[in-house]
Amino acid sequence: MPQSLSKVLLHLVFSTKHREPFIAPVVRPRLHAYIVGILDNLKSPSIQTGGVEDHVHILCALSRTISQADLVEEVKKGSSKWMKAEGGAPAFAWQAGYGAFSIGESQVDAVVRYIRNQEEHHRKITFQEEYRRFLQRYKVPYDERYVWD
Repeated sequence: MPQSLSKVLLHLVFSTKHREPFIAPVVRPRLHAYIVGILDNLKSPSIQTGGVEDHVHILCALSRTISQADLVEEVKKGSSKWMKAEGGAPAFAWQAGYGAFSIGESQVDAVVRYIRNQEEHHRKITFQEEYRRFLQRYKVPYDERYVWD
């Protein structure tokens, strides 16, 4: 085969350190747009990016030339610098870890709706409850002592 082709869809989730509510509603759209720009530069276009005051969800198509770990590192590094300089949060930091979940093309619409409805969703459950549900749904083994920072 002379050409390398791929389509890997990732649902990424990560929180601010200690789930601090750093991402104010007024800055949220600008932060999400900045993250979309980082993803575009990494040739991993965002399908939907959103979240609430203490975490983000990203649905993107992973480039075939970058690992998911490197992608998340670049997004977190760039957006953290932006939040400190432009987002009015000089003490801003992301948590050390992240969740990355593969999804199929048939799930895209549902995941997009889920990300768009984060405000409503988190009136009912906390980030920790949401994240545990993802880990259980995707059968990711974890030790509760090391999930949160």
